[in-house]
Amino acid sequence: MRRGIAASALVASLALTATACGGSDSDSKSDGPVTITWWDTSNATNESPTYKALVKEFEAANKDIKVNYVDVQFDQAQNKFDTAAQSGKGAPDVLRSEVGWTPAFAKAGYFVPLDGTAALADKDKFQSSLITQAQYEGKTYGVPLVTDTLALVYNKALFKKAGITAAPTTWDEVRADAAKIQDKAKTTGYWGPEAAYYTQPFLYGEGTDMVDASAKKITITSAAAKKGYQTWLDLYSGKGLHKADVTADAYAHRQDAFVNGKVAMTIEGPWEITNFYKGSAFSDKSNLGIATVPAGSTGKAGAPTGGHNLSVYAGSDKAHQAAAEKFVAFMTSAKSQTEIALKNSTLPTRSDAYTAAVKADPGIAGYQAVLPSAQPRPALAEYSSLWGPVGTELTKIAGGKESLDKGLSTAELGIEKLVPDFSK
Repeated sequence: MRRGIAASALVASLALTATACGGSDSDSKSDGPVTITWWDTSNATNESPTYKALVKEFEAANKDIKVNYVDVQFDQAQNKFDTAAQSGKGAPDVLRSEVGWTPAFAKAGYFVPLDGTAALADKDKFQSSLITQAQYEGKTYGVPLVTDTLALVYNKALFKKAGITAAPTTWDEVRADAAKIQDKAKTTGYWGPEAAYYTQPFLYGEGTDMVDASAKKITITSAAAKKGYQTWLDLYSGKGLHKADVTADAYAHRQDAFVNGKVAMTIEGPWEITNFYKGSAFSDKSNLGIATVPAGSTGKAGAPTGGHNLSVYAGSDKAHQAAAEKFVAFMTSAKSQTEIALKNSTLPTRSDAYTAAVKADPGIAGYQAVLPSAQPRPALAEYSSLWGPVGTELTKIAGGKESLDKGLSTAELGIEKLVPDFSK
């Protein structure tokens, strides 16, 4: 699942008395099956076939419920759902909601709380921090489907050629190892991602973030944040370091280079595991190295906790909500999560889904090992939207069109519009 985080300022709460019920308006007859619509935002090539198969399993076991499966491109889904929910027309009964969207849509009134429903009957089976991320003002608005974080992924064979015996643990070591790989393995050592989401580890490594949610303060222009972003920027220049790619296809270019052995290291999430295995460099799965993202000057290392929840639309009628909750419970069950993990190499959100077979996948095992270092996002509904203005400026900075200071100052203005009650 590509991390092209859409930026959407969620405004105007949905009146819960709205009569719209997504794609289900024509299916509210009491004499036939209830048809619910599910917007799946997973990768259409690598992930959605598994979800489609599970939909058929669910329908076979629940003759009174039909599921209208709709694949929606991830980087368009946030705005598309926001628009549909605001208008009260066309919103799905169930949304695969990125964890950052969940509290924002809950705040807007678009999701129904799931506490005490069939959807959350197994609440205690899920990782507690993931349940917390699905909450807004003490109520739970999503059931965790998959979880993730970022890691340093690397090509073990290229490391061996360069005489490197362990993954780098600091950004200085990344720079040094990249130079060795260029000299001895004759290929690029490191290619850093440009998207704002991927720069979070550089902030965490300096003990800061874009904002301090508890103090209600914007911190993106603080000395610590500037230091973190400067480290990120410096990794585009030097021996063995790939220059910044600010084209529309930057993500695909970086992925292609890594999976085909043209780059030894990058930062990536587990949603790309199946793609890694398709590349010539990782036909032998054991060649894929996975390590915690390197630490900054404070010695801290970590990346955002990511993933997706299944949430139920508040504008659907009671019959469709009940059917949706039953569907969510099925899709997030231990059996379904195990099947998803085995087919898609994504990380389950509940302990009983980490079977021996699941843990035998080296990609899943590798990312499971780095999950403890992941940092939950702040309890701020607007948080994921902050990456919009930040990402716009980081692209200009990486491309040499704007200085770091000017870019961060402009990003600060964009953040201020999203959280106007925060100080600077």
